[in-house]
Amino acid sequence: MKLELPLGFGIALAQNEAAMKKFESLTESEKQAVLQKTHNVRSKQEMQQLVSSLDAQSTIE
Repeated sequence: MKLELPLGFGIALAQNEAAMKKFESLTESEKQAVLQKTHNVRSKQEMQQLVSSLDAQSTIE
């Protein structure tokens, strides 16, 4: 299934390589859960915080 990324989320994700890698590693259902959260975002700053939270969840390998 091809996921459609909201434009603001895609831009914010592209600016945070660690968060992008984390998002890519998620299962389809986990990606859907993150995308659901984007529907409640009302500003660029909130979107950046959402993307940064993905990066914060990254594990150090």
